[in-house]
Amino acid sequence: MFLAIDIGNTHTVFGIYKNGKLFHDWRVSSLITRTEDEAWFLVKFFCNDVNIDIKSISGVGISSVVPNLTDIFVWMSQKHFKIDPIIVSAEIDLGIKILYDDPSAVGADRLCNAVAGYTKYGGPIIVVDFGTATTYDVVSENGEYLGGVIAPGIETSAAELHRRAAKLPKIELHFPRDVIGKNTVASMQSGIMYGAIDAMEGMIKRIKNIIGQHSKVIATGGLAKTIIERTNVIDFYEPSLVLDGIYIIYTRLKNKNFTP
Repeated sequence: MFLAIDIGNTHTVFGIYKNGKLFHDWRVSSLITRTEDEAWFLVKFFCNDVNIDIKSISGVGISSVVPNLTDIFVWMSQKHFKIDPIIVSAEIDLGIKILYDDPSAVGADRLCNAVAGYTKYGGPIIVVDFGTATTYDVVSENGEYLGGVIAPGIETSAAELHRRAAKLPKIELHFPRDVIGKNTVASMQSGIMYGAIDAMEGMIKRIKNIIGQHSKVIATGGLAKTIIERTNVIDFYEPSLVLDGIYIIYTRLKNKNFTP
């Protein structure tokens, strides 16, 4: 079995792969005060909950955009699993060519999305990840990571609107009954949610004008499922794309006898 760890700014997701498929996954808050022993306790608790023998885990891979937490989970893996984990970065062989000006500046989660998306669907592809930021990652037909777009995430936009405007409340992130809101909450929900869709559709149109109208669009991230119900520009929904990317990269490196 293989343990994939996706450390994001808001959440950390654990995924257990069994016989090449995602067996189970869990999501927790990304707390930078967590110790390696607390991280171990979480993994052990989750495994016990679904009757997984934690001793059967023979590989660990990490995708992280939070450096402090990267160290915590590396120490956890070394201390409790006796495993040096694979850490996803542009410095290892990902199977795709990175054409970013500075490849090391591309977030590990974006690299995982690109690798998994291209492995599953070929190219050209546009991967839209609805997370803390809404990111668009573009891979060519020949497996070249061309770059992408970073925009404020839906949840981030809503929180910032509440923070900066004294009379605007916190809102639940779902679509209101009508586009034209009859109260403040509905008006904010309309602006945030429908605005996010319009921005996404416009950005995808712009990207397709460059890389081709036949490009496939893949959605992932926490709010992807809510968004795809209201748009027809998404071709595939992949809720665990980062985890899949970690596993694909790990498998590739393992087959090449790579040692961290």
